[in-house]
Amino acid sequence: MDEHVVDNPAMSRYELAIGDEVAAAYYRIEDGRVVLVHTEVPHQFTGQGIGSRLAKGVFETIKASGRRAIAKCPFMAAYASRHPEYMALLDG
Repeated sequence: MDEHVVDNPAMSRYELAIGDEVAAAYYRIEDGRVVLVHTEVPHQFTGQGIGSRLAKGVFETIKASGRRAIAKCPFMAAYASRHPEYMALLDG
């Protein structure tokens, strides 16, 4: 299993490969900020920590880019609230 989250700007999403499947965090860019709008994990992987690994990779990628984020996605907002090191990245 690939643990590396990659940005796929053509599809406006961050991706985490899980075998032949992909967990994805969809976003749009507004005023230079990454607005996280929806997260999807393939059903067969629900409850296995895939979403959390995706979220960590997304926030680490955003942090490395020097951008700020807005978590409209409830999953991403909840993840950030449980990890104070990522709360500093959030606006709104």
